[in-house]
Amino acid sequence: MLLAQPVLADGISKWKDANGRVHFGDSPPADVSAEPLTVKPSVYEHPALEPRTGSAPPARTVVMYSTVRCGYCRKARAYFKANGIAYTDYDVETSNKGRQDFQRMGARGVPVILVGNKRMNGFSESAFASLYEGGQ
Repeated sequence: MLLAQPVLADGISKWKDANGRVHFGDSPPADVSAEPLTVKPSVYEHPALEPRTGSAPPARTVVMYSTVRCGYCRKARAYFKANGIAYTDYDVETSNKGRQDFQRMGARGVPVILVGNKRMNGFSESAFASLYEGGQ
């Protein structure tokens, strides 16, 4: 299963190669003129997938749908670890539950991060911190 990664807020640039093809990424080649982009991840209410259990308050329960190859998923995991944020991670390629939830949400790219009843497509530290602390 190949998943498209959403464009994210931190450090994304746009450039054209020698053949005129447009590229987007966080590491443009040094020999091209790259245009920095300002794009915000989408964050919105979503219906709960299943009743939540456990000790974390529902508003601060973090669930991530990811893949092993996803660079932004790795960044999110590192951020969660560095900040002591407990989370549940479902690999949408290897976990039946993860794949089913991902499809039920109509998600198209990874990571998809749920914080309580809020959904974030993609990952940026600033957007996640705002969402996790209760803002948007």
